[in-house]
Amino acid sequence: MLLGLLPGIEVVGAAADGDEAVRLVAELAPDVVLMDLRMPRCDGVEATRRIRAGHPGTEVVVLTTYADDDSLFPALRAGARGYLTKDAGAEEIARAIADVRSGAAGLSPQVQRRLLESLSGQPADPQRTDPQPPGPERPPARAGLSDGLPAGLSAGLPDGLTAREAEVLALIAEGLSNAEIAAELFVSPSTVKTHINNLFAKTAVRDRAQAVAYAYRHGISRSS
Repeated sequence: MLLGLLPGIEVVGAAADGDEAVRLVAELAPDVVLMDLRMPRCDGVEATRRIRAGHPGTEVVVLTTYADDDSLFPALRAGARGYLTKDAGAEEIARAIADVRSGAAGLSPQVQRRLLESLSGQPADPQRTDPQPPGPERPPARAGLSDGLPAGLSAGLPDGLTAREAEVLALIAEGLSNAEIAAELFVSPSTVKTHINNLFAKTAVRDRAQAVAYAYRHGISRSS
């Protein structure tokens, strides 16, 4: 019902389990499948694997209650390009669908953070599932890198990144949305988009998930 109200989205079918999902994809050839993980007979991971193998033109976005490692990583390895939890609102779902259709990844901020934690070997904080909103407990916006990123980076940023672009990249790696980055840095959301477009072009990453991995590889994060 929610999807049917979103502009630009037509719901062409609904499946009760993974086997039916695979059959309907073959019959209806949808652009995107929103996939649950816990289903009878054929679960979401196996259904995703079969869909991506047999119908590569159909992208899969997982929409599930579960965000633990045993759910997240098998789904991504099976070929899911997006992963949302069921508290996602209509705007976040629509954005994930648009992202995967354009070739990007549609990952919620908490999933991006979990991927970064896995890459860095840091344990996930079970008490922190959503990005912290800007407020008095957050550090003030920084004019440069020295306060927010590892020392020495400003002297040798990779791929021609500017100090501000690296700072935006570090906040992406924390899982912040564009609006949250704008509030953090006291700039407009359009300015944040410009920085993101520039840093994506310079680093040759396609989406925020790749940007998170890039930030970790180059030590561009406030936790590094």
